[in-house]
Amino acid sequence: MSQHERESGAIWRMLIGMQIDKPVTIGRFIKRYKRFLTDVEADNGDILTAHCPNTGSMKGCLSEGARVALRDSQDPKRKLQLTFQTVEVDGTWVNVDTGLPNALAYEAVEAGLIPALTGYSTLRREVKYGTGSRIDLLLEDPEKGRAWVEVKNTTLREGDAALFPDAVTTRGKKHLEELERVVQAGDRGVMLFCVSRSDVKTFSPADEIDPDYCETLRRVAKAGVEVLAYATIVTPTSFELGHPLEVVL
Repeated sequence: MSQHERESGAIWRMLIGMQIDKPVTIGRFIKRYKRFLTDVEADNGDILTAHCPNTGSMKGCLSEGARVALRDSQDPKRKLQLTFQTVEVDGTWVNVDTGLPNALAYEAVEAGLIPALTGYSTLRREVKYGTGSRIDLLLEDPEKGRAWVEVKNTTLREGDAALFPDAVTTRGKKHLEELERVVQAGDRGVMLFCVSRSDVKTFSPADEIDPDYCETLRRVAKAGVEVLAYATIVTPTSFELGHPLEVVL
């Protein structure tokens, strides 16, 4: 587990009523560079550099001057104290922290908020499987068997549709193929798209961005991998499960 994943898990464990119990600074987006760095102008005029925890392109989310929220880790050991957490896009806050959806999915499944994933006696995170991979969630039950759940953060929107991916992802394709293999072995394989915004009604694969991934998604779905998608309700200080989305493959 990476340092960022550990931090995001710790952040989530400190949630009280779905509120992030860490200081948040609001500012204006200036630029993203070197993939993991973001410059933001705070309301007081200071220029702040924050860690960007999202390896995707964040297409449609990085307009210069957009309002953003930075979370203060309050960890003196970190080189960059601040994390780029949310950005306002067309009046809607969007979560860009890829660690939070995994934690949200865990909490939602544990609370029984995702009907397709209820009825299991145990729930674990980050379990090794496949070829050098870790499944985000593993549900197990003596009668129901096992369900392997991969969670993907989704920020791209086109009209009323959420789309994934926002960049070519060979790693994402590998995860789909590993889910297909667990289905072939007799278990459930579930691809859960956590759409980190509320202004969408459906979910679809982003064919123009990564046709290979999208073709693989459709193939494994036909082979028995279940595809779920949920919107979320995002603010600079909270992140909650929203409504289920129609999946249009």
